[in-house]
Order: sequence, then structure tokens, then C-alpha cells
Amino acid sequence: MPIDNDVYNRVGTTWWDEDNPLNMLHGSLTPGRFAYFHEVLTTRIGCDLTGLDAVDIGSGGGFLAEEFARVGCRVVGVDPSAVSVDAARSHAAAGDLDIDYRVGVGERLPFPDNAFDLAYCCDVLEHVTDVDVVVGEVARVLRPGGLFLFDTINRTRTSRLVAIKMMQEWRLTRLFDTAVHDWSMCIRPTELAQAMSRRGLHTGAIVGLGPRSKNPLRVFDMMRAARGRLSWGEVSRRLDFGRTRTTAISYMGYAVKS
Repeated sequence: MPIDNDVYNRVGTTWWDEDNPLNMLHGSLTPGRFAYFHEVLTTRIGCDLTGLDAVDIGSGGGFLAEEFARVGCRVVGVDPSAVSVDAARSHAAAGDLDIDYRVGVGERLPFPDNAFDLAYCCDVLEHVTDVDVVVGEVARVLRPGGLFLFDTINRTRTSRLVAIKMMQEWRLTRLFDTAVHDWSMCIRPTELAQAMSRRGLHTGAIVGLGPRSKNPLRVFDMMRAARGRLSWGEVSRRLDFGRTRTTAISYMGYAVKS
């Protein structure tokens, strides 16, 4: 079944609504992944984030764009969904955050060469038809020494069970009644590292990303949310997404442009 990327236009007006299934990407995933990215930038790389030019590729409702803007980055967000871009603009304006959102795709970023110090791409690479092209565009718009931050879904039996069976196919626990992921498009870490290397992006680290809660009752939380009895944002917080020891479901990391 092909990916239904139009779902972001159908429900994209309410990214920030706790009851929107898209809020699963925010409840604990936003703080979990941003904590890791912030550590990479400040502790491992030693960056002063104030004034860094950053591009958010696949910015959605602006969850991560707002986090980077709050620590002083000059953020430009790009997303193919005009509905999502409008929602992100409205939320940023309500929070008095200066973020430049544009409609565009990762395969053809609307920016000149060497325009950014930082690029990040989260929950996106598993949706694109040509990862090499997107990675090439990332490398093109980054300045020499610039950083690429990413996360995506691994292609394993475990990820198929969690991301496809539980979250997409099983009626009692699925987020949407349509396909938002195609397991065959998910990317193994070695494959992404090779794609980045071909474009002059050298992998710094890759770590696991996933739910840290071991409580089996979380499955019942998903069932309650699917029936409208618990918000998806709360489900995300209870699952406690963040850095994990295993990359079996998803992974995140960074690379540096030579």
C-alpha cells in the first residue's frame, strides 16, 4: 500500500492538538530527540547556538523548529504540506517566535549552496522516494564544517512490528486508518551512513531512539487513544521516547560536512 502523505494536509491544521495522532511526535519525542541534538551541538561539537543558521527539512507543525529557535538559532522550516506550514506559522507567531516557514521538498531545497550551519531532518527520510537526492541537497546547502542531525525508522523485524503492525495496521492500536509508512522505505543505519559518505557528510555518531517505558500497559494506552479515551500526546509521554541502547526501532545521529 503506498504512503498516504496527503494525511498531513487533512489533519495538519491541528498538529499541536493533544488529540491529534500527529502529536505522538511531540509528547516525548520532541524533548527526547532535542535533548540528544542539544548535547551533540553543545558538548560534543562545542557550538554556540546563538545565531546559527538552521534549516528544518520536513518541519511539519514546527515542533523541533520552535525548540531550535528558542536556543537562539535562526530557523527556516521547509515542508511540502501547505496546511502544515500554515499551522506552524500560526503557532510560532502566537509564541512570538521568528521562524521562516516555506513550502518546499527535500529533493529541491529552495536555497543557495552553503547557506546553513545546521540542517536537521526528523521523521522524514523514511517518506522520501530517493534518499540519496535528499542527502545530496542537505550537503549542498550546508557550509563546510556544517552539521546534519537526523532520525529515521530502521528496517528491522522489530520496527515492522511496532511502526507498521501496531501503529498502522492493527485496528485497536493504529494512529490512522491509512498508510503513513512503508516498511520497505525504512533505512538501515549502514545505508544512511553510506549515502551521507557519498555526499561528503561524515558520520559522527548513531544512537538508538525509541520508547523507554517497559510497562506493557502502554499497549492499552494506545488502545484507549485509538478509541478517543486518552490523548495521543499523553500516550507519547507515557511511552517516554528518547535515546535507547538499541537501534532496532529507530535511530538518530549526526554527520559533519567535510
